[in-house]
Amino acid sequence: MNRSNIIFGKNITIEKDVEIGYGTDRETVIGDNCILRKGTIIYAGARLGNNVQTGHNTLIREDNIIGDNVRIGSYTELAPRNTIGTNTRIHTGCFLEDTTIGNNVFIGPHVLFTNDPHPSRPQHKNCFKGAIVEDHAIIGGGVTILPHIIIGTCAFIGAGSVVTKDIPSNSVAVGNPAKIIKQLNTISCDKNGNQHNPYEEYPTR
Repeated sequence: MNRSNIIFGKNITIEKDVEIGYGTDRETVIGDNCILRKGTIIYAGARLGNNVQTGHNTLIREDNIIGDNVRIGSYTELAPRNTIGTNTRIHTGCFLEDTTIGNNVFIGPHVLFTNDPHPSRPQHKNCFKGAIVEDHAIIGGGVTILPHIIIGTCAFIGAGSVVTKDIPSNSVAVGNPAKIIKQLNTISCDKNGNQHNPYEEYPTR
């Protein structure tokens, strides 16, 4: 750890076996009140906002820009060039690369974002582009999202889905390939005998 190139905020908790600034001498920023749990590795060139928390054995590569109040689960890898907004939750075992995540987004466990539409082909790097996930979107566990996809504001992707096309705002999409089945404002929950729409107060666009 080359501390001369690391900017530390206030009140940071760094547990055992955490490495910050791995790789090069690029500037790395860790904001105020961050909690970096055991086994976290943060490459040089990453920038974490305030109140970021990592789970155990989280890997954050170079050129990640992470906003305030973000939670990143254990065994998640943020490969290079992600931008993550504020108040977003990324659960355990996820993989993101070249992905843009908005504010107040929920990403369930074991979600996979891909960025290469032409693996192993000549000049394939010219086509690298991950997904864009807009504010307040919800992505269920085990979802796979293909390159160049846009998931709109307040969209809901059901668990286990494979997203091959853009999903409009306020839509609920499920399946492989994911298809729109309803709108977010029509979801009904009757657990505990209290039928209601758990997303009735969600913003819409």
